[in-house]
Amino acid sequence: MRATVALRDAEPRDLPEVVRLCRAHALYERADPPAPGQARRLAALLFGARPRLRCLVVADGERLVGYATWSLECSTWRAAEYAHLDCLFLEPELRGRGIGRALLERVAAGAAELGATHLEWQTPAWNAGAIRFYERLGAAGRDKKRFTWNWPPTSARQ
Repeated sequence: MRATVALRDAEPRDLPEVVRLCRAHALYERADPPAPGQARRLAALLFGARPRLRCLVVADGERLVGYATWSLECSTWRAAEYAHLDCLFLEPELRGRGIGRALLERVAAGAAELGATHLEWQTPAWNAGAIRFYERLGAAGRDKKRFTWNWPPTSARQ
């Protein structure tokens, strides 16, 4: 591993490595792995005619060792757009080196340029290391329960 790494916007050639990192992220978070065809769907979301998702990658030479994805969302209560950080993942050997902070700062700067008023994200309640990291940044947590409703609903698929 090099002493320094580069943060940059993802490019289409990065998709296989981003998918690899997504799988590692899902495994770390004890989640199901991404569904087949993820690279194709991500290509449309990131690089299609109307990109919906933004992705920063952490490059160690030609190898990607981390990523952050985010998108603009709307807050009814604030009547404003905000940035939703969907994923932030670094391979374990890079944690604690300031790279996560740098990624978040880049996301926040990009979101602010687009008019977003703030950044929101979530982490599993068991991820004490991430929670400590976010609290050291000055982020405030809120206790909420996240729900996922798959479409079509499970009962309709039976």
